Amino acid sequence: MEKCIKDIEYTNNNYKHVSKKLLITGASGFVGYHLIQTALHEGYEVYAGVRNSSSIEHLQHLPIKYTTLAFGSVDDLKKNIEENKYNYIIHAAGTTKAKSEQEYNEINALYTTNLANAAASFDLKKFAFISSLAALGPTYYRDKNPINETYLPKPVTSYGRSKLLAERWISNIKNLPLIILRPTAVYGPREKDILVMLKALNKGFEPYIGRRNQYLSFVYVKDLANIAIRSLSSPSNRDIYNISDGKAYDRYELANIAKQLLSKKTVKIHVPTSIVKIIADVIEAASGNSAPLLNREKLNELTAENWSCSIAKARHHLQYEPKYDLQSGLEETLNWYQEHNWL
Repeated sequence: MEKCIKDIEYTNNNYKHVSKKLLITGASGFVGYHLIQTALHEGYEVYAGVRNSSSIEHLQHLPIKYTTLAFGSVDDLKKNIEENKYNYIIHAAGTTKAKSEQEYNEINALYTTNLANAAASFDLKKFAFISSLAALGPTYYRDKNPINETYLPKPVTSYGRSKLLAERWISNIKNLPLIILRPTAVYGPREKDILVMLKALNKGFEPYIGRRNQYLSFVYVKDLANIAIRSLSSPSNRDIYNISDGKAYDRYELANIAKQLLSKKTVKIHVPTSIVKIIADVIEAASGNSAPLLNREKLNELTAENWSCSIAKARHHLQYEPKYDLQSGLEETLNWYQEHNWL
């Protein structure tokens, strides 16, 4: 599928003049949408990598081109790259929900490696891989130092292990101008997971799993998109960077900020972890061959004690300075949800 939604020779004052070809995979997703917006503002000619089944209505006002990618075939990927002559690739495609570790590894690791192998055959300027802090895994609440890039990886989910596997495989590919970004929990307009919590708060409920202390970290999607696009022109090569807003939050802070912004009072509900494990088992058993929304493994991530991470390396090498903290990011996000009747 190759079609142009709008003549690429546009004169919209919101965007700069096109001069560089950029492929963004996972373009129809939450992060992909914001990557496209930022790339257009920075003068890139954007090719949106989407599936035939992808919903693209929210992209149709944008001056972009579409392409489908056969991630299972290196040869087909080479043909696509040769035909479209991309200068840059941001690989943001992947899955956060799968029915098995094998499926996670196929989609998040093998498909990433296939695309990277294909890209390495051409004179690409940069291949940016959007990984995840889940590839490193959490640490303990008592730890004083935030997770940095030298932290020994200990992913606690199949998703995290598949992202780590992808990082390791593509890092061994020669002639690949690689940069890897590891964002923590990403939120913002169009995000649906944190939206579940915000909907509960809006109805007066504030649910938690257990009572264990936690440190959490977040990154607003626009900050992630900005540093991803900036990384394309960075001289950094074969390096990995943690990406967050640079702060650590206790487990109640997101709700406290959201309640203030929504002018809501809530009832806190701490569901014992043992009960949630039983619920997760039931959901997993009932899901059959589909990917469960909650399972025991996902609980490892949700109940982990410390997801605080350092962004000192990104600040130093990439001049990364996040513009949003959780307060300002949630305010913009909630306004968007309300304006678009998501909340």
